[in-house]
Amino acid sequence: MAYTAENWPITAALLQFPGTDAQGTPINDADASAWAEVFTEVKEAGFADADLTDSWVRPGDLSKERLTEFKQTAESVGIGIPVISAIRRSVIEKGNWSANLEYSHRTIDAAAELGCEVVSFGLHQAITPEQQKHLWFWTVEGYKDPVDDKEAWDNAVLRFRDLGRHAAEVGVLLSLEMYEDTYLGTGNSSVQLVEDIGLDNVGLNPDIGNLVRLHRPIEDWRELLAKTLPYSNYWHMKNYIRDEDVARDSYVAMPAPMEYGLINYREAFKMAISVGFQGILCTEHYGGDGLSVTASNQDYLRRHVLPKTDGYALGTSKVAQGRQQPAGAGARLAGS
Repeated sequence: MAYTAENWPITAALLQFPGTDAQGTPINDADASAWAEVFTEVKEAGFADADLTDSWVRPGDLSKERLTEFKQTAESVGIGIPVISAIRRSVIEKGNWSANLEYSHRTIDAAAELGCEVVSFGLHQAITPEQQKHLWFWTVEGYKDPVDDKEAWDNAVLRFRDLGRHAAEVGVLLSLEMYEDTYLGTGNSSVQLVEDIGLDNVGLNPDIGNLVRLHRPIEDWRELLAKTLPYSNYWHMKNYIRDEDVARDSYVAMPAPMEYGLINYREAFKMAISVGFQGILCTEHYGGDGLSVTASNQDYLRRHVLPKTDGYALGTSKVAQGRQQPAGAGARLAGS
């Protein structure tokens, strides 16, 4: 049965929750009550599910005992944890790729242990010291994947394929997050990467908000989605107000609730359904009360964007689509 506005799984991104507490203790090492506090806040904001953004907790670095405790904590609060987003651990980062690859494998195992449906990876690297000085880090150029470097491209393909095969063995989908200046930074290169990897359970996370926010010329968002949605299996969703004065070479973007930004998600989701998308959604927002804005984004999706009944015409995706049970606690992979 196709998802509808009532039961489409929507997760809250945990970007606004820091990875250390006020005393500097990593949240990975904190008492389970610290995890419960965040899960409770997310649930009280109106979410049934959370995206385990690893800038908060790194499930791949939890011991087996702590991972069990983490899962039990989520269940006790009544929050589903169907996704892990492992960010800024590129498998082609010079000097760190091997450690990042090992971490990615541990994250896949942790996802299987937690009952997750999807793990989202990317090729973006740590925010640079210069980026950290600015209000919005994306206004300063960061790391860039090498252009026309066949060896680097092939390494990305081979290492993601290795991760994809591991994920398939444990019943998890892999989703690759689009991000500027990486091999996942344009519509064409993102599609080519997935095609070169060549596994049904490896698709795209078409987080085109990462591209719309850039203070420079960008691809049209409709063209980006037309290219990438047929290969998408998970979706980070956020929006930005954007202004362009091409004659003056001036480009400005700022975070905005989803219904007020440049990307028309009503139109975007019609495109997604037409090519068979049935993936989990994640609402994000940078700045201010991020959790409240993501909650408003969820409300916008359910009220205005997602189909109200399951009788809609659903196209055929080029990658496997997950099938999470639309519930809060105990979210799990039910097939793909």
